[in-house]
Amino acid sequence: MSGQIRIGADIGGTFTDIVFLDGNGSVHTAKVSSTPDDYARAISNAVGDYLAAGDASPAEVVEINHGTTVATNAILERKGARVGLLTTEGFRDVLEIRRVRLPVLYDLQWEKPPPLVPRERRHEVGERVGAGGVVRQALDPDSVRTAIEALKAQGVESLAVCLLHSYANDTHERAIGELAAEAFGDVSLSCDVLPELREYERTATTVVDAYVKPVLRRYLGRLNDQLRHLGVDAPVMVMQSNGGVISDASAVAQPVRIIESGPAAGVVAAAAAGHHLGLDNIISFDMGGTTAKASVIESGDLTLVAEYEVGGGVNKGSRLIKGAGHLIRVPAIDIAEVGAGGGSITWIDPGGALRVGPESVGAEPGPACYGRGGDLPTVTDANVVLGYLNAEYLLGGDLRLDATAAERAIAERIADPLGLSLQQAAAGIYRVANATMQRAIRAVSIERGRDPRDFTLMAFGGSGPVHAAGLAEALDITRIVVPPWPGLFSAIGLLTSQVEQLYTHSALGRLADLDIDETEALFERMAARARTDFAAEGFTGDRVELQRYVDLRYRRQISELMIALPDRPLRADDRTTLEDAFHREHKATYGYDTRDEPIEIVAVKLRTRGRRDDGARTVPWENAPAETSPRTNRWVDFGPDHGSLDTAIVERGDIGDTPVSGPLIVEEYDSTVVVPPTWTVHQPAYGFLKMERET
Repeated sequence: MSGQIRIGADIGGTFTDIVFLDGNGSVHTAKVSSTPDDYARAISNAVGDYLAAGDASPAEVVEINHGTTVATNAILERKGARVGLLTTEGFRDVLEIRRVRLPVLYDLQWEKPPPLVPRERRHEVGERVGAGGVVRQALDPDSVRTAIEALKAQGVESLAVCLLHSYANDTHERAIGELAAEAFGDVSLSCDVLPELREYERTATTVVDAYVKPVLRRYLGRLNDQLRHLGVDAPVMVMQSNGGVISDASAVAQPVRIIESGPAAGVVAAAAAGHHLGLDNIISFDMGGTTAKASVIESGDLTLVAEYEVGGGVNKGSRLIKGAGHLIRVPAIDIAEVGAGGGSITWIDPGGALRVGPESVGAEPGPACYGRGGDLPTVTDANVVLGYLNAEYLLGGDLRLDATAAERAIAERIADPLGLSLQQAAAGIYRVANATMQRAIRAVSIERGRDPRDFTLMAFGGSGPVHAAGLAEALDITRIVVPPWPGLFSAIGLLTSQVEQLYTHSALGRLADLDIDETEALFERMAARARTDFAAEGFTGDRVELQRYVDLRYRRQISELMIALPDRPLRADDRTTLEDAFHREHKATYGYDTRDEPIEIVAVKLRTRGRRDDGARTVPWENAPAETSPRTNRWVDFGPDHGSLDTAIVERGDIGDTPVSGPLIVEEYDSTVVVPPTWTVHQPAYGFLKMERET
C-alpha cells in the first residue's frame, strides 16, 4: 500500500472488522475477535499489526471511521452512567409514565422497562415557561442548588435537564447548565439534545444522552490514547444512527446521535453498492455473530425514521407498536434488528419448541465449534453440521472449527431431547433462525407497505450469505446480491459515508395555514447555523449540502412522518404538494389515509451534509478480491426438499459472468455464500455475486 490511509473499523458482538484503504484504492482487511472488556483494544491491536507489517507508517493514516455498539450495549446491559434528572415542578414522573402504551396487548405479565433514572434521582426545580416561550414563573436558583447538592450526595456523575417548554425558551435550562457545570462531569440539556415539543420524548432522549455520555467519552478517550501510543494521530469520525459521520468530539457532546452507529454503516454500504450497480430498491440484510438486521433502500435513498426504541426488539405483532424499549427521538435509518446471529444460542422452551436467541455466546467463548470451551449449540454450529461452513477454512484458515464439538453440543442439548437425528436438529435450527430473521425483513418492508418481491436482497455480514437464499425463498424474493468483502461490508460502509448533522425546530400549526415567508426565514436561520458549524469542521461552499424536511401528522395523532421538501424556496402551491406526499406515505406506512382530516406540521428539520471531497470516498469495487482455488467437493444438507448433495466448493474468483446452477458453496476469507439447488450465481462485474432463483 502507499499514500494516505483511511481506516474503517466496525465493532460487532463477536468480531471487529477493520478495512484499510489507501489513496490508490488498494484494500487490506482484518477480522479479529472483539474484546468486550475493552472494545478499543481490538481496533488498536489490528492497526498495530497492520503498521508492524510495514505496509504503511503511522503518519500515513489520515482518518479513522468508526462504527460502534458501545452506547447501545450500555443501554441494553444497563451499564451506563449514574444519572440524575432535573425537571419542572409537577413533571417528575414523566419519564416513568411514558406514553401509557402496551406493546403486547394481552400479556398481563408484561412489565415496562425500568427508567434509566429511578425516582429518587429525579428532582424538581421551581420555574415555569409557557408553550409560547413566555416566562410564567422565574427560575428559583435556590431550588436548583438544593437539587444539585442532593444529586451529588446520591453519587450522580451525569445530569440530564429537561424543563417544560424549553424548546420555546431555553433561558432557564441554560442557567441550570451553568450552575451544574462544576458539580457534574457531564450535563445534557434538552434544548441542545432535542429542541422539540413533547415533554416525554424530550425527557427520554435527554436522559439516554446523559446515560451514555460518560461511557462513550471514556471509550473514545481510550481508543485515541491507544492509537497515539502507536504513533497514529488521525481524527476519529464516528458513524451516527442516520448514516452520516461526526467527529469524536461531537459524538461525545451528543452521544444520543450514535446509538445505532454499528448497524447504520452496513445500510450505507448497501446504498453505495446499489448506486454503483444501478439498483434502486434494495433490502439490506446484515447477519453477524449476535444479531440480524434489515433495512430498506428505496429509489436509492435510505429510509429514515424520526424516532426508535432501544431494548424493545421487534414486536411479534408489529414493530409499529412501541413502548417496550427506551425511546430515542433522533432521526435514524429504519433498521429492524432481531437476536438471531451466528452465535445465537439455540434452546428448547418449556413447551418443547425449538428456539433461537436472543441470547448469544458472544466472542468468548463463542460457538461450541470454536473450541474455546463453549458447549452451547448455536446457529454457527448447525451450519457446520449441515456442511455449509468449512471446518478448516473459516477466516482463510486462521480459525479452524471443531466439527465434533458442534455435533456434540447439538446432539446433547437439541437432538436427543427432541428425539431427532443430528441432521434433523441442525436443519431445524437453520429453519427456526430463518423464521426469526424473516421478522426483521417483514418489519421494514411489509409492515411499511412495501412488497419484498419488488426488491433485491443484498446479503452481507459473516453469516448473511449463508442464510440469504433460504430467507429469499420464504419471502418469494428472486434476486440476491452478495457484495465483495461481505463479512467486512459494514466497515466498508464507514469509508463511503459523509459528515452529517441534523438541525430541528418546533413549528406546530396547520399545514393549510403555513406561513411560507416565516418558514423560509426559519430555514435560513437554521442554514446559517449549519454553515457556521460545518465551516469549523472544514466544510465550506458547495461542499455543504442542505436537505429540508417537515414532520407532518393528522390532527389528533401523536406520531408523525418526515416528508422531504423540494430543493428550492417554498411556494404557496407546495402546501398541496406536501399534503399529497403525506397522504401517500401515510397510506404506504399504515395502510390508510384520511383525506378529510386536517394535516398538522409539527417541526421543520434541516439535514446538512459535509461532502468529504477527497476523490476516494466510494470504495473502488474494481479492486475486489478475485482469488481462485482448485475445485473441491463435500456433502451439504439442503433440507428435506433436496437432501444431502455432493456440492462443489469454489472461491469468488471462480465465478464468471455466465450463470452457474447450484448447488454450490463459495468460500472466502470473511464469509461463505450458499447457492442451493434451484438458484444460479454469476459475477457480472466488480466482484459482486448475483444470485437468481430459477423458475
